[in-house]
Amino acid sequence: MMPEKTTYATDWLAQAGLRPTRQRLALAELLIGDGQHRHVTAESLFESAMKTGAAVSLATVYNTLRAFCEAGVLNEITVDGSKSYFDTNTHDHPHFYWENDGCLSDAPAEQLEIARLPEAPEGAEIAAVEVVIRLRRKV
Repeated sequence: MMPEKTTYATDWLAQAGLRPTRQRLALAELLIGDGQHRHVTAESLFESAMKTGAAVSLATVYNTLRAFCEAGVLNEITVDGSKSYFDTNTHDHPHFYWENDGCLSDAPAEQLEIARLPEAPEGAEIAAVEVVIRLRRKV
């Protein structure tokens, strides 16, 4: 038997050590309430929240997404240095960025091979490696 949607959202916030405020619960429900991973922008999440009648401002969505990232339950993927996507799958994996649609999707991790990384400069360590493969649909 599948748990109720609010259980996913409530458990997700509890595991992250985040207080389950009304706004956080509403946004968590939209992000992971069905147990599926997704990629969202702050604007797309705000739009979804408005459609469900959740009383949240765009600023609250941005602040909540930042809190979720800081708690480690979301990853932020920046494309073009300015557009941020938020991924509920926090495991290391590559992404496809679809230029025509402005969408981000998971790429098959088992097909990616990185043979070697350059050494980090002295006094630095590699914190993460993000792979975003840009795609354009053939016309």
